[in-house]
Amino acid sequence: MTQKQTLSFQAEVAQLLHLVTHSLYSNKEIFLRELISNASDACDKLRFEALDNPALYEDAPNLEVRLAFDKQARTLTISDNGVGLSQQEAIDNLGTIAKSGTREFVNRLSGDQKADAQLIGQFGVGFYSGFIVADRITVESRRAGLKADEGVRWTSVGAGDFEVETMARPQRGTSVTLHLREDASDCLGSWKLKSIVNKYSDHISLPILMRKEEWKEGEDNKGGEMVLTDEWETVNQASALWSRPKKDITPEQYQEFYKQISHDSQPPLAWAHNRVEGSTEYTQLLYIPASAPFDLWNREKAAGVKLYVKRVFIMDEAEALLPAYLRFVRGVIDSADLPLNVSRELLQESRDVKAIREGSTKRVLSMLEDLAKLEKEEGASDEDKGKYAKFYAEFGAVLKEGLGEDFASRERLARLLRLASTSTDTVTVGLADYKARMKEGQEAIYYITAETQAAARNSPQLEVFRKKGIEVLLMTDRVDEWALNYLHEFDGVPLQSVAKGAVDLGKLQDETEKKAAEEAAEAFKPMLARLKEALKDKAADVRVTTRLVDSPACLVAADDGMSMQLARMLKQAGQKVPETKPVLEINTDHALVKKLEASAHFDDLAQILFDQALLAEGGLPEDPAAYVRRVNSLLA
Repeated sequence: MTQKQTLSFQAEVAQLLHLVTHSLYSNKEIFLRELISNASDACDKLRFEALDNPALYEDAPNLEVRLAFDKQARTLTISDNGVGLSQQEAIDNLGTIAKSGTREFVNRLSGDQKADAQLIGQFGVGFYSGFIVADRITVESRRAGLKADEGVRWTSVGAGDFEVETMARPQRGTSVTLHLREDASDCLGSWKLKSIVNKYSDHISLPILMRKEEWKEGEDNKGGEMVLTDEWETVNQASALWSRPKKDITPEQYQEFYKQISHDSQPPLAWAHNRVEGSTEYTQLLYIPASAPFDLWNREKAAGVKLYVKRVFIMDEAEALLPAYLRFVRGVIDSADLPLNVSRELLQESRDVKAIREGSTKRVLSMLEDLAKLEKEEGASDEDKGKYAKFYAEFGAVLKEGLGEDFASRERLARLLRLASTSTDTVTVGLADYKARMKEGQEAIYYITAETQAAARNSPQLEVFRKKGIEVLLMTDRVDEWALNYLHEFDGVPLQSVAKGAVDLGKLQDETEKKAAEEAAEAFKPMLARLKEALKDKAADVRVTTRLVDSPACLVAADDGMSMQLARMLKQAGQKVPETKPVLEINTDHALVKKLEASAHFDDLAQILFDQALLAEGGLPEDPAAYVRRVNSLLA
């Protein structure tokens, strides 16, 4: 005998359902992911319970999920042959918002069962996402093990109450029928439903079935339409590539999967596929692309790997799972469990998220280190030897951001740097290589920053280093000035900018040179004083140089001051820059400097000397017109 009763929801449902359908989910197609996940959970629950009671499978041992739509009735039905619901379970679990039968089920599990449970619905609101597209939902279900006449029908329009009645249902499991609103008509078509399944639920381990469509000609072969057949087809892969053993996956399959998720036509440079076990369990399949996207430098754009939880798609760009300086990495992370907000769309910071980020960061750096090792590996092909250089040309500048953002990985990142150098015109060098060929007595790794490599190579500040055969690294990426504030040494050797402070070559400068510099400084004291006075508005100090050979003067920053290159970059970016003055160093052996003291145009020559030094290192005179007038006057 059918029994029907009307009950009230056990919460302020009107407000909560309004929240679920209008605020909780950012796009309406999420409802299908949630309902398929619930169906998958129900099948997993049956599988666990059937370990102790195989009879629960009844006469249907093959677990599956089915999607069916009816355009005339405007209904979409998601069915499963899982564990199903009893009448009381329907009242308890469908009649209370934010109460999840799955949560209670997981709490009852223990040991290996709990570790293996492929369960998703931890928040009890996924079912109600159906009201995003439906104005009425009907649930028909029978719990495995109950009699055929002990089925239950649950119906609600998402207002203050719901109806529950008993019904005859020969098959176990659950069917959720959505009576779709007018604005959800696109869900009454195979193409749309398949695309949603492919995006969100393609890798659920159960087959998701839909009826096949075929073209039916109209009368007298006029017109026609697509009609549903009685044949069912699987519309999901039902097997995640990353969940399969590595030995069963070919390189071609890895590359094809990369192209699918990245929309990149080129194969990746490298990939890593690992299952991480421990307090936080997850699978990672991470790729290093061969070329940079056009928006790589847009740090505001969402970027990151795809996040799955138990093979259910959650997010396209899970930024929290990798640091920003690794935003070029593509791939998939599939977690056994992660704390998500109730819509499953936003990651919450937690110990598990932190563990995944740290583990994934280490894995990416290991991949890069392996690529770097190929540069010198005997027997490696030319293509493999060139892979790291290709990577660095595309992503090296982004990688440098990690020097300031990832203290724990700073040493590893420093070893991955590849920099232009005065010792070669084509090949970049690593800091380890630089250190290995430092001159005897050299106590620092020298570098210079500039707008371009040509400006760096031709800088007057390199003259003494070139004369003595000391290698200097050429830094021309815009991020260099910022990044090098965080890298003070490498493997115990300090890094020293040749454009900061007085040059101290230590043991590389012999006593004769030191004595000559001291004598020059003493002899030119009166002229230095006059230069300081003439340039008091521009220069913090004027001193005799030890770094120049061919040029008359150069500008340097104080040891603890901001470099002129960084100051220019900040100004170009519209940033407020503290007022700083450079130090002018003069070459007392230069003919122009020797003639300066006796010149009748001392002040004008002093200004020209300063402005020329500014031009030589990439800057512009504060008053270009005044500079031109002074030069023209002297030429005339």
